[in-house]
Amino acid sequence: MSTKEQAVQVKSLSKRDATISILIVGLLFFIFGFVTWVNAILIPYFKIACELNNFQSYLVAFAFYIAYLVMSLPAAMLLKKIGFKKGMMAGFWAMAAGALLFVPAASSRTFAVFLIGLFTIGMGLAVLQTAANPYITILGPKERAAQRFSIMGICNKLAGIIAPLLFAAVILRPSDSDLFKEIALMQGAEKAALLDELIQRVITPYTVVAVVLFLLGLFVRYSPLPEIDTDTEDEELAASNSGKRSILDFPHLVLGAVAIFFHVGSQVIAVDSVINYASGSGVPFLEAKVFPSYTLTATIIGYLLGISFIPKILSQLNALKICTVLGLVLSMLILTVRGEVTLLGHTTDISVWLVVLLGFANSMIWAGVWPLALDNLGRFIKTGASLLIMGLCGNAILPLTYGHFADTIGLRGAYWVLLPCYLYLIFYAFHGHRTKTWKLKQFFHEFN
Repeated sequence: MSTKEQAVQVKSLSKRDATISILIVGLLFFIFGFVTWVNAILIPYFKIACELNNFQSYLVAFAFYIAYLVMSLPAAMLLKKIGFKKGMMAGFWAMAAGALLFVPAASSRTFAVFLIGLFTIGMGLAVLQTAANPYITILGPKERAAQRFSIMGICNKLAGIIAPLLFAAVILRPSDSDLFKEIALMQGAEKAALLDELIQRVITPYTVVAVVLFLLGLFVRYSPLPEIDTDTEDEELAASNSGKRSILDFPHLVLGAVAIFFHVGSQVIAVDSVINYASGSGVPFLEAKVFPSYTLTATIIGYLLGISFIPKILSQLNALKICTVLGLVLSMLILTVRGEVTLLGHTTDISVWLVVLLGFANSMIWAGVWPLALDNLGRFIKTGASLLIMGLCGNAILPLTYGHFADTIGLRGAYWVLLPCYLYLIFYAFHGHRTKTWKLKQFFHEFN
């Protein structure tokens, strides 16, 4: 029997089956978060162990996320051919292979091999994201999609809080602050030996991660998660999409993919740069390692408010508008406001805490953009989802851009790259999502 014949229509799912499906996808989002947000500690860690500048260290994010650009459309084709569950199993196994590449990379302290491993993990994650996000859009009422995405976001960000702290606990030691200072003053073979020892600490945790990812692939393959038929449209939707030949005929989708590009890039900058930025403001590295967790905690608070208020008090569209405007305001304050403050036991510049607050501003953007961009795609939803996943390459390009300017104009000044991100997101929230026809195409149609 073909995958399509086995597919379960969403409307036929019982409430219990839908709940189980959402719980399973929640587990997937937890894994996404664990694998993704560990980059926040890998970037400064590799910067020390592999002797990198800011730009080179952000190649960690670039290698990981550029895989989304390369793999998203092939991921849609893979899912269409073998189904969601087998496709997700393949994604987990690709991630496991990438994690195993950390072993030879650490053994030889070869940064290029680490990047290949990160790229391979990113390829697997692109498959998983392409499959998982449509599930959350489809499994329930459209007007509550932001609620479901908020729940998934909590799973993702909880893992993001745990991952850097757990990784730091495994690979870092209380005496490392002194070790880092000694390494900076050393030369030759002695320095190389210490750096080799430092980088080889990642071998054990990433071997464990590889085994867990392989087993998770088997779990998803044989889980009760249903195959969902996204290729069949109801008559009304089929009629409205009769003139559509490709996903490029949906302007709100294409503009949404650009919105995802700017959103995820600005989000990763906020999380992955905050350790280096706090360190540059005078906070010791081992103390600064907790700041990504603060940023993600602020995001979780935003999710909880979203779950509580949407749609009873606040529509998901208005939540998106509020968050995009807040992101722009905070970005401008980071660049302009100065002053030392002591908060939660840390004494640092107030702008560090403004970076942390960007986590709150970013909380409802993903949840707001996805349902707007996938609205009424019908049979194009898999390909449409893959286009949105391609937007995740913003995680690769924008942090690298930030790293370049951090080297040239300073860590604070480099945050100017956030301004065009939030300006575009404001455009999409207020106008872009309502664009159903390309203006130029409409003009020629009416002219003829």
